[in-house]
Amino acid sequence: MGTVELQNLTKEFGSGDDAIVAVDDLSIQLEDGEFLVLVGPSGCGKSTTLRMIAGLETTTEGDIRIEDGLVTNREPRDRDIAMVFQNYALYPHMTARENMSFGLKMNSDLSEEEITERVEDVAGIMDIGDLLSDEPSELSGGQQQRVALGRAIVRDPAVFLMDEPLSNLDAKLRTTMRTELQALQEDLETTTIYVTHDQTEAMTMGDRIAVLNEGELQQIGTPLECYNRPANRFVAGFIGSPSMNFVDVTLEDGALVHPEFEYDLSESTLETLAGHTELVLGIRPEDIELTDESGEIEASAQVVEPLGDFSHLHASIGDDTVTVTVEAGTAIPNDESLGLSVPEERLHLFDPETGTALKNSDAPVKNAHLLAA
Repeated sequence: MGTVELQNLTKEFGSGDDAIVAVDDLSIQLEDGEFLVLVGPSGCGKSTTLRMIAGLETTTEGDIRIEDGLVTNREPRDRDIAMVFQNYALYPHMTARENMSFGLKMNSDLSEEEITERVEDVAGIMDIGDLLSDEPSELSGGQQQRVALGRAIVRDPAVFLMDEPLSNLDAKLRTTMRTELQALQEDLETTTIYVTHDQTEAMTMGDRIAVLNEGELQQIGTPLECYNRPANRFVAGFIGSPSMNFVDVTLEDGALVHPEFEYDLSESTLETLAGHTELVLGIRPEDIELTDESGEIEASAQVVEPLGDFSHLHASIGDDTVTVTVEAGTAIPNDESLGLSVPEERLHLFDPETGTALKNSDAPVKNAHLLAA
């Protein structure tokens, strides 16, 4: 069983007043065969977390369990994990075959025949059977990445750890490999922890995603849970492309009040906001509808960005700018007045001081991947 449990995991660099807390009291539990994505901006602690699980970084506090065994202080080779690095970490003087078999020769009791059979079987899966005699310098970036993945797969570990393995590929190949990697993990049913700063990768690949910021876990859940039910403003702004729109408003006489508009709220929404007068209104670009000038919110068009099957309209509401997803071919002159309408059930409202979500969208949430653009 490839279960993983992180219990109050903390990592500090330095000591005393100069200590930098890279990971702060992180607790996560993975089921056997689960694909978990750690996502967040640079410096949020996701790679440090992965390196602690691998044994490449020592922990300051907390425990790591793999397959119900405590591995916090074990050497990397004794943790039954295989790691794929961002730069692939292939030995330049070895062929693809030698790179894939090296770990087995060093850390297993398999015979040469068994190692050869396993390497060739995995090479077939990764579609690199005809590249086994080539050295890394003779391979493209995508081929090197397949060799690095193959090297991890031949180990048949309890857990795969992947640290931004697609970031060095061009956009088209990254999309292709993302799909292949997801299908491969489902076939192998190996527990996988995948690190990325790319929220599109997180949304399309993970069974669950864990959003980190400044070393702290912000939210863990399915992609759609984090998208439609963000725990706080950070998650709401980080997950989704383009980002959620945020506008400061006040609650007065049952309505959200902004210098340019007033938005009446239902009694049920007002009950959830009891005690709050200062609020941050959050709206996903796809939840805003264009209406005539008499719409709920008056705005002024700025720029339209055509993106093929849809476009992004940037519009100003007084001193605030919002992004609206509109139909392909929509053409609106700069500075033209327009009306914006948003269903109340799609509104998000946050506490401006803590960032905590007070109200989220009522969009349905299922245990499925969000197919991001």
